[in-house]
Amino acid sequence: MADTHGNLHIAMLPWFAFGHMTPYMELAKLMAGKGHRISFLSAPRNIDRLPKPPPDLASLISFVKLPLPAVEHLLEGAEATSDLPYDKVQYLKKAFDMLQGPVAQFLESSDPDWIMYDFAPYWAGRIASRLGIRSVLFTIMIGAGLGFIGPTWASKGGDYRKTPEDFTVPPKWVPFPTKVAFHLFEIKKIFDVVTGNASGVTDIYRMGAGQECCDIIALRSSYEVEPEWLSLLNDMHAKPVFPVGQLPPGDPETQGKTDSWKSIKEWLDAQKKGTMVYVAFGSESKPSQTELTEIALGLELSGLPFFWVLKTQLGSADTESIVLPDGFEQRVKGRGVVWGSWVPQLKILAHDSVGGFLTHGGWNSAVEALSFERALLLFTFVADQGLNARFLEERQIGYPIPRNEFDGSVTRQSVAESLRLVMVEEKGRVYREKAKEMRSIVGDKNVR
Repeated sequence: MADTHGNLHIAMLPWFAFGHMTPYMELAKLMAGKGHRISFLSAPRNIDRLPKPPPDLASLISFVKLPLPAVEHLLEGAEATSDLPYDKVQYLKKAFDMLQGPVAQFLESSDPDWIMYDFAPYWAGRIASRLGIRSVLFTIMIGAGLGFIGPTWASKGGDYRKTPEDFTVPPKWVPFPTKVAFHLFEIKKIFDVVTGNASGVTDIYRMGAGQECCDIIALRSSYEVEPEWLSLLNDMHAKPVFPVGQLPPGDPETQGKTDSWKSIKEWLDAQKKGTMVYVAFGSESKPSQTELTEIALGLELSGLPFFWVLKTQLGSADTESIVLPDGFEQRVKGRGVVWGSWVPQLKILAHDSVGGFLTHGGWNSAVEALSFERALLLFTFVADQGLNARFLEERQIGYPIPRNEFDGSVTRQSVAESLRLVMVEEKGRVYREKAKEMRSIVGDKNVR
């Protein structure tokens, strides 16, 4: 419980995806910095893989390991979405829902003042209410994404949108003009969030039920970035909606010194300032073979230097291997690097040679890039990345690489032209200027 100085004990339960656990961890550090005690709940391997808190906060952030129950079709040791191809993530959700008992036992025995939970543990608010613990649904989505999903009644089954096409236009409850909606190929790829999966509960329902049971809705946003969406959310929900800010990353130097960084830095140091494209699609996104080929040949055609962190497999259950075009690495030798293992992304983005970032549109990556004034090029894959991309495009903060609306296909020419537009051409100057402008908003830990 709260101590005599008014400091709180807060339990945190993010969904088992590093794109969720990372912002939860950033928020945990901010709250611990104010003297509050944090219990961070996750599966054992996830906790072992998360960056450790800085020494001055280590005593205030304790990790609680929740062993994941065995579930048919879920590979042993697969505890995060990055360990699995997309079609197997549904089994992780099924195992996650079996943690209701252990979570309830922890809350009962440790009696925190608050619990902050994600969209997936929609049941956590109900457990907290029964135990007299106050609760916050903390979604890592931005206001535009949450507004697009809509009010609680819509999430819980009352939504008029039934087909993929219904999600390609802004919903009726948005009273202002906006481009925020999915492209058809984006929503078709993830339509199980609406229709359901092996867990028996749709992602949309999880969000609605989580909103219904909490005392406060918190989200990764700020009035400086999206005032109209936050106003809409306040009108939409009969409870406080609290933006926690963009949760910018910490000091890149905290990522530590590794042998790989030494060789990466030497290569980056040899490039001219602001000329290089950093390419990375996050821990949960992998291009198809066709996309990979066109992106690679587009990078080659662009003539620009690049550093590409390429994930060819999403965990050991992923059997669809992808390969670079024949002779590609030899042809771009000296100008481009393809890196197949983990990199300290913050250190790369902070390096002076980087001018632009070709990204999947995950909000973590967008915030990291804008914190270092790196122009954004967008190539979406799954989840809410499409909504993030439309929001960034609408404000000319990010440039989407043109793709076929129906199947998402891309050409090497459009990749090359997009890269040159954002990196060097006069008509793409707006994206470079916007990245500079956003640094003061996104990179400020005090902005709400």
